Amino acid sequence: MSVNQQAHTGPPYGQPQPGYQGYQQPAYGGQPLPGVPQSQYGAYNGPMPGYQQPVPPQGYFPSLGFPSKGSPVSLNSDTSSLAPNFIGSLRAPPTSGAPPPASGASLPSGHLAYSQFGHGDVQNGIPTSAAPMQRPPASQPFLPGSAPTPVSQTSTFQQYGPPPAGVQQLSNHMAGMTIGSTTASAPPPAGLGYGPPTSVPPVSGSFSTTGSGLYTPYTASQGPPPTSVSQGLPLAQPPFPGQPISTQRLPTQVPGFAPPPSSTGIGPSSYPPTTGAPRPPTMPGPPLPGQTAAGPPASQPNHVSSPPPPATMAGPHPGPPMSGLHGPLPPTHPPQPGYQMQQNGSFGQVRGPQPNYGGAYPGTPNYGSQPGPPPPPKRLDPDSIPSPIQVIEDDRSNRGSEPFVTGVRGQVPPLVTTNFVVKDQGNASPRYIRCTSYNIPCTSDMAKQSQVPLAAVIKPLATLPPEETLPYLVDHGESGPVRCNRCKAYMCPFMQFIEGGRRFQCCFCSCVTEVPPHYFQHLDHTGKRVDFYDRPELSLGSYEFLATVDYCKNNKFPSPPAFIFMIDVSYNAVKSGLVRLICEELKSLIDFLPREGNMEESAIRVGFVTYNKVLHFYNVKSSLAQPQMMVVSDVADMFVPLLDGFLVNVNESRTVIASLLDQIPEMFADTRETETVFAPVIQAGLEALKAAECAGKLFIFHTSLPIAEAPGKLKNRDDKKLINTDKEKTLFQPQTSFYNNLAKDCVAQGCCVDLFLFPNQYLDVATLGVVTYQTGGSIYKYAYFQLETDQDRFLNDLRRDVQKEVGFDAVMRVRTSTGIRATDFFGAFYMSNTTDVEMAGLDCDKTITVEFKHDDKLSEDSGALLQCALLYTSCAGQRRLRIHNLSLNCCTQLADLYRNCETDTLINYLAKHAYRGVLGSPVKTVRDALINQCAQILACYRKNCASPSSAGQLILPECMKLLPVYLNCVLKSDVLQPGPEVTTDDRAYIRQLVTSMDVAETNVFFYPRLLPLTRADVDSDSLPAAIRNSEERLSKSDIYLLENGLNIFVWVGVNVQQSLIQNLFGVSSFSQISNALSTLPVLENSFSKKVRSIVDMLQVQRSRNMKLIIVKQEDKLEMLFKHFLVEDKSLSGGASYVDFLCHMHKEIRQLLS
Repeated sequence: MSVNQQAHTGPPYGQPQPGYQGYQQPAYGGQPLPGVPQSQYGAYNGPMPGYQQPVPPQGYFPSLGFPSKGSPVSLNSDTSSLAPNFIGSLRAPPTSGAPPPASGASLPSGHLAYSQFGHGDVQNGIPTSAAPMQRPPASQPFLPGSAPTPVSQTSTFQQYGPPPAGVQQLSNHMAGMTIGSTTASAPPPAGLGYGPPTSVPPVSGSFSTTGSGLYTPYTASQGPPPTSVSQGLPLAQPPFPGQPISTQRLPTQVPGFAPPPSSTGIGPSSYPPTTGAPRPPTMPGPPLPGQTAAGPPASQPNHVSSPPPPATMAGPHPGPPMSGLHGPLPPTHPPQPGYQMQQNGSFGQVRGPQPNYGGAYPGTPNYGSQPGPPPPPKRLDPDSIPSPIQVIEDDRSNRGSEPFVTGVRGQVPPLVTTNFVVKDQGNASPRYIRCTSYNIPCTSDMAKQSQVPLAAVIKPLATLPPEETLPYLVDHGESGPVRCNRCKAYMCPFMQFIEGGRRFQCCFCSCVTEVPPHYFQHLDHTGKRVDFYDRPELSLGSYEFLATVDYCKNNKFPSPPAFIFMIDVSYNAVKSGLVRLICEELKSLIDFLPREGNMEESAIRVGFVTYNKVLHFYNVKSSLAQPQMMVVSDVADMFVPLLDGFLVNVNESRTVIASLLDQIPEMFADTRETETVFAPVIQAGLEALKAAECAGKLFIFHTSLPIAEAPGKLKNRDDKKLINTDKEKTLFQPQTSFYNNLAKDCVAQGCCVDLFLFPNQYLDVATLGVVTYQTGGSIYKYAYFQLETDQDRFLNDLRRDVQKEVGFDAVMRVRTSTGIRATDFFGAFYMSNTTDVEMAGLDCDKTITVEFKHDDKLSEDSGALLQCALLYTSCAGQRRLRIHNLSLNCCTQLADLYRNCETDTLINYLAKHAYRGVLGSPVKTVRDALINQCAQILACYRKNCASPSSAGQLILPECMKLLPVYLNCVLKSDVLQPGPEVTTDDRAYIRQLVTSMDVAETNVFFYPRLLPLTRADVDSDSLPAAIRNSEERLSKSDIYLLENGLNIFVWVGVNVQQSLIQNLFGVSSFSQISNALSTLPVLENSFSKKVRSIVDMLQVQRSRNMKLIIVKQEDKLEMLFKHFLVEDKSLSGGASYVDFLCHMHKEIRQLLS
């Protein structure tokens, strides 16, 4: 909420809003607010350029609100004069040594104690003068019942009138408060009353207000006005979601602070001035003891004589002197103890004390401050900056109940964290394609100016929930799918039929093509074909075509694929029990190979190989009584010693296979061979598939660095000393080009490689993973594998990997309408040209991220179209084409771009771009480029779309208000900023995993989910409300669960009740809980059942089985757990969220100046 924000200068936001049918527009109950002019326009999305903002009417207090989805967030720091609607401090001054309050602001006598404020007791205010009311966020409880205590008045302010029913009350700590002095820079608000409910339509682009206060979905044309974060001010989201949403809510106002029109700002005094910024000489403060250049540590208590409500901030708070959030400070209000921006030394220099701040850093002159016992350091309240938890909760409550209908062009879908049902009406489901923006710039200049990357994250074979329909399979017979003559785009809902249906005009290249006679159909009076609804390719966004023989290799239909299981039988693998475990599991698992929907048995054939320094092939032909083993010791020239009997049908050879799997562990039980080969194993599988003339998948179970004499032999090159040097990039690169060439051969044959690694030391994942990565396969890694703790996780991964839907020999091409083209691709695949993404295998978990660039102008009328076409062989050997279409809007105004972005998808793209960058550039260069690009994105918004306001404000677009927190998580990730305990293999592994993750996976990977288990309702199926990832959110008497898609931590506080420990772990005290547990004990009580059901629920949602780790507070494992509390400063030097926000602000200001 910025303090002194003038009229909006961005493009007109207030177009009429589609998507509100059936809901009344008036914001709060529908009655007009006395004295507020009725708006004849659509919902407010920021003031119109060229219109004079009227003086606010009586009883209407401007900009007391946090916009919900749709307003920029602004962090405001130093304004030289306060806005007229600035209300003085609500905090008591420090008890000793503080200068007296400035004139005009007296402090309340009767502050309430900390605990008297429920979470989320944020005073709601009414937004800006000319504007209609802003729409509220959705998850704070109300305290109906008592009207707020009147505020003692000054000449410009009136008392708060009684609030409308259901509006959260202003807590009575306002009693006795005198309003701070105001300046004449803008017309003062005439009144501060909460009048009766108003009829002004709601503001932000996300929701219309219905009678119940819940919001309806965001529609494409609505623009969120800016949200600005004022330092020390809460944004529109309290950090404790999950409270009942019983009534409508006004935008949140921080008591004692009047925010600006349409932005959430961090208060005027809050960002400390820059080095060299003019500092008013008045009001020196006492020095802060122990405050070093690094700023106050996060854990220090904030010394506030009467603390603010936990979920909010009572007024603007000064931060510490920091270079980085700049500008002169307003000399008009009293020093307020508050949360100061914490600085960790990573940004900016040490500065002298600032007037209006609590004092000096030690060792600096006092500038006349009074001696006396100084209060401890203060910092910015984390509750006052954008909360991922709140944004997620708001989206769930606003958009989770209605189905997402894809009929409208350029609709932004609900967040990936929201459960919603998709109805395909012509655009592909967001489960298949998500974009960084759904409204793209018309020109390349505009795209360059904004720096927002235009990208789509495509998951062509995504699994759908049971309530959604799988893509229909369309069979056009021998003629195959109907396509454009020129660009070869496939028939889709956007093609235009002309001349009575005899021809169609391509929506991608505008070429006119004859409709084949068998496909002809008449048009109705609107120009639509009369069989429109009977043909999936004319009415749906996603569908499949049966491919003809022309789409097959060598013009012949493919054979069903094969699976080859290749097991390392070296000493380590046998001794750890791994070989026996794999063989036992495969006996039953081969009955669950993937098959087409109605087939009785799978068409996939299987084969078996074991290896150490040599390879052993097995003949498991059904006619044999016992399996036969053939050894190939010439690994330099790999060949397959048998054709007949190597790849077999499971049902026909069941007994021989079972016999083989029983014998393998016994055959190698006494092995002393410790060395292994690796490349020849892949070559053997490849040769077997070539000989069988089919595609397939190799499942390789491997334990050690392949140092035996053979092609692809590797040496141990692990070197931690390279970290943070220019040679660090070599750690991510393969040490030989041999594997790149092997990968190319595998892709040509349709041989996909899935790799299960069980290392006890360095294994060179960066090199071993090359073939897996380029063939579209998956890597699974189980470091220091132990049977008792890791077998369940490994077996679950193996089962899912073998059973999941997969396409073979796949080629994907993305076509776009004239004006943009696909220029860059990220993911697990191989490319032999600039347009075709080739994958030996593509499963339901893999995504391909595509970046687009302009090659011409786009038009707002026609928008932009994408068509993703995937040609693949199904697991039954059927050649198919899967088509996904998506239409996007185009804009000539930057505000429209910023209003329709999807931050989760943006972070997915940025992480992948950065993770590829480390292959060729020093990590520091990659990190700096990331920060710079995001600063440019936000600076462009600030310069072109936000209302003019003090440079001291950080103003974030509403839909990007989480960009800083998520970006900081990417920067602190192990790939870009490893801690000392992270191995080189871990980094290479994570780098490859993230590159093919979908948006939901990167979301939880970078910002893990933290759930308070002790607050779970044992009688309901729902999860407890998540909390923010910070140590200060943890209570010693609770148990928490943290998951990031790879691990699940259960953290147990030292003061947890003994009964809870007994119920969950089956032991009587904290000290008896074992860290070695890999699963929770099955106990017959409601708490144990609830927690285990939560763990199971989370496991089902993820593509990998997460490792369960029990962490006791103050235990050595706690360091690992804290690494995932991503809002805190990390041990490896990563900034805390608060610090990073300050740093981003500094970067943006430098760009703007």
